[in-house]
Amino acid sequence: MPDKNDRKPTDLLELAPEATLPEAEKANFWGKLKRGLFMTHQELLEKVSSAMEGKTEIDERTLEYLEEVLISADLGVDTALEMIERVKKHATREQVRDVERVRRMLVDEMSGLLMEMPRPRPLGRGPLVTLVVGVNGVGKTTSIAKLARRAQEHREKVVIAAADTFRAAAIEQLELWGRRLGVDVIRQVAGADPAAVVYDAIQAARARDADQLIVDTAGRLHTKDHLMAELSKIGRVIDREAKGWQRRTLLVLDATTGQNALAQAKTFSQVVPVDGVLLSKLDGTAKGGMAVAVARELRLPVLFLGVGEKPEDLVEFRPREFASALLG
Repeated sequence: MPDKNDRKPTDLLELAPEATLPEAEKANFWGKLKRGLFMTHQELLEKVSSAMEGKTEIDERTLEYLEEVLISADLGVDTALEMIERVKKHATREQVRDVERVRRMLVDEMSGLLMEMPRPRPLGRGPLVTLVVGVNGVGKTTSIAKLARRAQEHREKVVIAAADTFRAAAIEQLELWGRRLGVDVIRQVAGADPAAVVYDAIQAARARDADQLIVDTAGRLHTKDHLMAELSKIGRVIDREAKGWQRRTLLVLDATTGQNALAQAKTFSQVVPVDGVLLSKLDGTAKGGMAVAVARELRLPVLFLGVGEKPEDLVEFRPREFASALLG
């Protein structure tokens, strides 16, 4: 039997290209991604088609409207400007006339910009500890359940630490998810020391020979100093008790909050180093371009997209596929 430290969790930050997936998994991935981006896709599609209707050439007015369309989807002003400038150069050179070609150009430019973004930090082998951070209300507990379910789909054993001890409701929600998924949730009474919960969870994960430990944390940004001290204490416990384990910090952002999510991300990045972003509630908004804004403006890798309410509704972020589902 292979040593625990020789295992590599399958949802680590180096993701296989979509083309290498088995056909059934590929179809499942595309179905979830398109469903999650449906609202944004429909709005962009209608507006791009409207901008090109009856046009025999792409003029400045059309380009300005396309720019507004991209900004309305929360791609960010700078990103929209850069994409339109690139499209303008290609369209002028190729004398593009039809809307289909414009859409393909937008897909190419968006995926190209995303591929230029910082790559996720690669992780080595061994058990993985994921600290899940984010303000209250962004969907952290549901996202944790989705991460746990994803690990189960890859035959990995998971333990969850309910370390947001300041919210009794968060502990109860995680316990409900734990029962539904058959995952052990390590908790203490409300108000207990979060670091003590993490200590217990590490011991439980080790005893259960778990592949992943997922840690819920508090999201009280109005007390940043306290939050920083709390997360630092949790980090010291992990360093001491989980030597040799892999570790990452995942920031959950609510896609429906648009530009407010960017402000939250900036604040959290000042409090704790963030390795990647999970964008939740993508299916409930027409602002799916948030994923692009996060990657471009915050220079943070987007790792996962929450595309529904079920535990299975989580997909990894792949730039080319994302751009195709959004604009193709």
